[in-house]
Amino acid sequence: MTQAPTAPQRTRRQHDREIIALALPAFGSLVAEPLFVMVDSAIVGHLGTSQLAGLGIAAALLMTAVSVFVFLAYATTAAVARRVGAGDLGAAIQQGMDGIWLALLLGTSVAGAALPLAPWLVEAFGASDTAAPYATTYLRISTLGIPAMLVVMASTGVLRGLQDTRTPLYVAVGGFAANAALNVGLVYGVGLGIAGSAWGTVIAQYAMAAVYLVVVVRGARRHNASLRPDAAGIRASAHAGAPLLIRTLSLRAVLMIATAVAARLGDTDIAAHQIVLSLWSLMAFALDAIAIAGQAIIGRYLGADDSRGAREACRRMVQWGIVSGLALGSLIVVAGPLFTSLFTSDPAVRDTLFPVLLVVALSQPVAGVVFVLDGVLMGAGDGRYLAGAMLLTLAVFAPVALLVPILGGGLTALWWAMTLMMVVRLLTLWLRTRSGRWIVTGATR
Repeated sequence: MTQAPTAPQRTRRQHDREIIALALPAFGSLVAEPLFVMVDSAIVGHLGTSQLAGLGIAAALLMTAVSVFVFLAYATTAAVARRVGAGDLGAAIQQGMDGIWLALLLGTSVAGAALPLAPWLVEAFGASDTAAPYATTYLRISTLGIPAMLVVMASTGVLRGLQDTRTPLYVAVGGFAANAALNVGLVYGVGLGIAGSAWGTVIAQYAMAAVYLVVVVRGARRHNASLRPDAAGIRASAHAGAPLLIRTLSLRAVLMIATAVAARLGDTDIAAHQIVLSLWSLMAFALDAIAIAGQAIIGRYLGADDSRGAREACRRMVQWGIVSGLALGSLIVVAGPLFTSLFTSDPAVRDTLFPVLLVVALSQPVAGVVFVLDGVLMGAGDGRYLAGAMLLTLAVFAPVALLVPILGGGLTALWWAMTLMMVVRLLTLWLRTRSGRWIVTGATR
């Protein structure tokens, strides 16, 4: 006779169902986004080496400019989820609209500033004389899509806060397919070259933004939420997002320092570093999907004044993070050689990669918990603490990383420094969650 599950078992199963329902579609949409650049690279690559080099430079500049505004998704998710938990869907969608208006304002401002600066930015990046014209062309056109890209970010945050990660997945897949078709048609069919690739991506981004706006506007009308810009609401969204902007900039600084140090180690080390960094980023997508689920779930529990539910959900997601980290670490050990063979045939690079991959594999359980706790505190709206913790992490990491070329140890030592960075993040996030100070219930923090 099968024994009935106990109350703790039922609670765990409930959390598991919620995490899976939110994390799996979120992972799909996260993976779909970088595929935009991959499609562009595959299509433009057949035009010539100079065109591909120009695309690489322009895409790096564009992604850097856009990625710092990821707080539009994170802060909006937390704010909307709180109001969902409080049972006020109208206020939740209104909060989301404020985030979308902020995204539109920021996107227009950034595009307006970047458009005339495109040639200077390309030159500052160190583009060659042959690649610079293509990079400038692509950057100028793709800059026009920045408002749409930021609106997509904010709208994704709205739907995640509403506990819907399926719609962002469908939109991302549709956008990817449209981008691929438009690129092929405009680059080769119409003969626009690299400009056609840029226009195809811009059109796809605006189409995605339009679909999101249709979904959000329908929800607003259904729940009598205003569509007009509200100055106070926009300011509140900006205020909530500012600490997360600091956090993101600090994290970007860590990655930039690591790449700069690897470049000083020599061509073999920087080549190996880029391969490891791409693998590390791929692993981050899987772990970030759980963090996104955490943002939505924790925000909802706190909005519903259920601090016990928030604690239990946090505990269960940490367990998911550990298991996911162990699984990903094992995958790196098993599939690492196959992965590296796809990127390089240079024996020197492969020899450099082997010990580094072991370090990355060992760090994955730590990374799993870090991503989860990061998502929990974002869902709680604890942005100020996250900003301070990431600044502290940067302060610890920077001198250690910069000493690597002096003290020796090569790329392996640099990635031990990266592991130290993750351990510092783990300690700061664990201390915060253990203290319980992140638990502030109610429709607003």
